[in-house]
Amino acid sequence: MTLADLRPVARQSTESLVTDSLRNYILSGKVAPGERLTEIALAEQLGVARATLRTALHRLTSEGIVVQIPYTGWQVATLTGGDVWEIWTLRGSLESLAARLAAQRPEPAVREALRAAHLALLAACEGGGLKDMIAADFALHRAIIDNSGHRRLAAQYAIVEQQVKLYIATSNTHVATGPADIIEQHRPLATALLAGEAEAAGREAWLHNESEGRRLMDWLEHRVS
Repeated sequence: MTLADLRPVARQSTESLVTDSLRNYILSGKVAPGERLTEIALAEQLGVARATLRTALHRLTSEGIVVQIPYTGWQVATLTGGDVWEIWTLRGSLESLAARLAAQRPEPAVREALRAAHLALLAACEGGGLKDMIAADFALHRAIIDNSGHRRLAAQYAIVEQQVKLYIATSNTHVATGPADIIEQHRPLATALLAGEAEAAGREAWLHNESEGRRLMDWLEHRVS
């Protein structure tokens, strides 16, 4: 082993740690869209000053998963039908291209990474809780992006990544009928990816986003009415 094999230890500020903790809490599926976030209660629970907490909330606001209401406070972002349409059409465009590119790559490591992500989703659905299923669901989609070999595509996806996580958390919590539903949603896409069928993978990625996006829009419409 040489010194070149050592990786620098990442240092995180308190603000970053608080931001990560709050983000994980919001995207766990346990917090309802629109739920109010009280500074005093959160600061006490996390053991930090309110100024530190406020910095974290501002960061999450810039990511689109927290909203600051003037003279009122903070709340988890609420997805509207229009928000869902924008997210699924954008996701569908990026993920369908990524799926097509990833499926046609010949490197064994790419296929193995996709297979591992799919198996992790199956395992989470078969034995994990909701939080694990949400995390594994997003991880599969992120694996498709990461293995597309397209840096600029990945950079564009990162801009809306946290909103995509909120979208998945909301959908899996309120729309999916259970683990079997989540498994079936991803089956055609995973099959095409692992078979190296590029055009089919791109098509299935779009259809997955479209069908689940419309289900979430329908749930929101009936929830409001």
